[in-house]
Amino acid sequence: MSQLKPGFALAALLALAACQSKTAAPPVAAVAPVAALPAAGLPAGSGCGPAIARTQTIVDSDVATGNLNAPVGKRFSADLANAAAACAAGRDGEALHLLAAARARYGYPG
Repeated sequence: MSQLKPGFALAALLALAACQSKTAAPPVAAVAPVAALPAAGLPAGSGCGPAIARTQTIVDSDVATGNLNAPVGKRFSADLANAAAACAAGRDGEALHLLAAARARYGYPG
């Protein structure tokens, strides 16, 4: 086995350090400001109607702030309209199922 001279390891480290780029780190991307929900807050109450209304309020806010693009917001709102129609027809279980499916589809936690 060969032995390395003590200065060789230091020279290798210095050569490696010289090869490293000295450029500054890339700038951090600006994060979109989080907009407050409407002053009235989210719709209150229990059941399918208020749950769907709360989700629609959040979707509308996310579209308005650019956190959700408009075409996706439009599809999400159409899915919520289907849930609202089931709710209005007294099919609460179906409405809540449609709401949960829409929230999951668009990545909104339940």
